[in-house]
Amino acid sequence: MPLLLLAPLTMIAFASNSLLNRVALAGGHIGAADFATIRLAAGAVMLGLLCIILRGGLQLRGPARVIGVLSLLLYMYAFSVAYNALDAGLGALILFGVVQITMFAGGLWASEVMPLRRWLGAGMAMAGLAWLLWPAESGPQVSMLHGALMAIAGFGWGLYSLAGRASKDALQATAANFILAAPLGAILGVGLPASEIAISLTGVWLAVLCGAITSGLGYAMWYQVLPQLQASVAAVAQLTVPVIAMVAGVVLLGEVLTLQALLASALVVGGVAVSVLR
Repeated sequence: MPLLLLAPLTMIAFASNSLLNRVALAGGHIGAADFATIRLAAGAVMLGLLCIILRGGLQLRGPARVIGVLSLLLYMYAFSVAYNALDAGLGALILFGVVQITMFAGGLWASEVMPLRRWLGAGMAMAGLAWLLWPAESGPQVSMLHGALMAIAGFGWGLYSLAGRASKDALQATAANFILAAPLGAILGVGLPASEIAISLTGVWLAVLCGAITSGLGYAMWYQVLPQLQASVAAVAQLTVPVIAMVAGVVLLGEVLTLQALLASALVVGGVAVSVLR
């Protein structure tokens, strides 16, 4: 699949993770830890089957595997718990803002050459993100605890993305991360405080959809995209995800979209274009 199509599909899958997680938790269909555990297990099953069908088997070893597994766990559980109190669009904004910082730091650490246009585009995108997060009189109020948890999830996802750049087989690497993380996630889920929300069939299906399709297949596509992008370009491209999540949140979840959000979102997209396009 060409990069021009693969990259946007991956960003839509990422935005869908926020929507599905928020719908499941806000609707009282399932608890955060249970959602993350089922999401991991569904992703592991889907990716494992794809590897068997398309690759003829599984390869669990590979470069940066420990970092990939641990950062995936950090992202998954912090992400789910954060959505107990954050709107879909707002959570995505915090997540990918921190991803941006983490991946740019990774690019600098790897001594990537960053031309002026990329710094300018990243600055525009970050300015738009800051404007989106700037508190307004009628805007959403951010829980400090849940905002911090989403920031931790962003750090985990940034590390996961950087680790994925060492992969030579996107599908095998993603499957290995999910398969190795799933049993550890089950133990972690048991260790977290028990949820007062009973698991419903709707909650299970939302978690399975999130794990098998928008996470499992979405992350396999992301690992396919990553080797073709510099870390700094990948970081800026991911800033489109909060915009997608915000618009979808308005249409599907009834979240409020202000003029400030529209203008700031345009600034984010413009920054991505300046940074990525020659």
